[in-house]
Amino acid sequence: MSSREKTGWLARGETADRLDRLIAAIADPCRRERVVPILLVAYVLLWTVYAVIAKGSQDVHFDMAEAVVWSREALLGTPKHPPFSGWLAGAWFALFPHRDWAFYLLSMTSVGVALWFAWRLMLRYLSDDKLAVGLTLLTLVPFFNFQALKYNANSVMIPLWAFATWAFVVSFQTRRIGWAALAGVAAAAVMLGKYWGIFLLAGFGLAALADSRRAAYFRSPAPWVSVVAGMLALAPHLAWVASTGFETFGYALESHRRTLVEALTSAPEYVTGAIAYVILPILIVAFAAKPSLAVIKDTLVPREADRRLALLIFVLPIVLPVMAAIVARSQAVSLWAMGSMTLLPVVLLSSPLVVVPRLAARRVVAIAIGFPLLALLAAPVAAFVIHRQGSQNYMAHYRLLAQAVEQAWHAASPAPLRLVGGENHIINGVAFYAAEAPSTYDVLMPNVTPWTDAARIAREGIVWICPISDQGCVAQIRMRAAANPASKSSEVVLARSYLGIAGQAESYLLIAVPPR
Repeated sequence: MSSREKTGWLARGETADRLDRLIAAIADPCRRERVVPILLVAYVLLWTVYAVIAKGSQDVHFDMAEAVVWSREALLGTPKHPPFSGWLAGAWFALFPHRDWAFYLLSMTSVGVALWFAWRLMLRYLSDDKLAVGLTLLTLVPFFNFQALKYNANSVMIPLWAFATWAFVVSFQTRRIGWAALAGVAAAAVMLGKYWGIFLLAGFGLAALADSRRAAYFRSPAPWVSVVAGMLALAPHLAWVASTGFETFGYALESHRRTLVEALTSAPEYVTGAIAYVILPILIVAFAAKPSLAVIKDTLVPREADRRLALLIFVLPIVLPVMAAIVARSQAVSLWAMGSMTLLPVVLLSSPLVVVPRLAARRVVAIAIGFPLLALLAAPVAAFVIHRQGSQNYMAHYRLLAQAVEQAWHAASPAPLRLVGGENHIINGVAFYAAEAPSTYDVLMPNVTPWTDAARIAREGIVWICPISDQGCVAQIRMRAAANPASKSSEVVLARSYLGIAGQAESYLLIAVPPR
């Protein structure tokens, strides 16, 4: 043990010995394939428990509920995004009940899968103590815990980008047909998750062109097999997009359209925001390895071809959106970089000049273990604060509203509840919690619910739902319900109770319109 390791926190003792054994197990080829999956499962379960407690004073986010609605109504594509997030949610809830804990388990299982793919990549670049440090660094990035708890088209990028990055790197390095086909399918999965994935695919292409081995790669069948496999996997969705007039592409472009000045302003905000999300791992490596100028230079300008490839694949999908946003006069949001962090540990640690002393490795692993435990201790406080401050977009009342809607409907009609309509956030939340799994109709933005039209409403009936405070919504549903004299209106005042304390109350108008 060096003099540097003889003093300080975790320099010696029983805890230090246990951490040494864990670090050694992660590095050991004979044990790590068993140890790392166990660690990832523990990580997934720990953060799932955190989410259940911390979010116990509210219902699931409306984005999460909307993914479930998409799984019922949008097979090949949705009005907003490609279909993968809906597919995954539908498959998950075919096995699990519609409960909050099951949704948070899905969110964190996605993260666990992403960490496993990141781990497979680390095995190609890192060794010894760096493996444990690299894996734990990712668990300190908010994208892999707090941000990922809200399952939607953004968070689904985390496992899909990790999968595609791993498959492409192996395909490029080996040029084997099987890996090439897998890389193509993985690339298609990225695009089926969110169109933002085009920047990852562009990063793959540019990194391959910049690599010194590009001639061997492009003369091999590998890139062309990847292209064919990817296009075949994407073909059904592309056919659907063409059949709907490219509306989904339009949403992706128009929903964040900005002026040139706003685009120029948002570009640096995007970059600084993306860096802020990973600043903690960067600082940890800086303090642990104490890199010299030579180490920093070798990290930013790697000498080995494989490390240069990894650096480009990491950097390009983060940098390319800046230029694209300015050209398209659009807004780039730093949260959308959440899929781009798979190679962060490789970039930070793969230089042979980076040396992480065992004491520093112990401390990094200890921090990574303690972080979720501290979060778990703080979870009840977070839930109580949310309860006292109130939730946005009526998120405290979705479950209560679902119960009220079902009562109103069955008082008006013996038929099953098939449709709920009204304010966008509310109807998605109600659709998730309602026992009969109704579909939705957005009365203010009907284009986002194209699966429902006037004929379906007349045929199946509907319960209209609006907050009394939203006069525009109320006016719309009153007008639509007036055409059916059998409509029954009611008002409910709902307040969520948490730990015996009533939260903010909200009044809602419900209008049950039975089938004609």
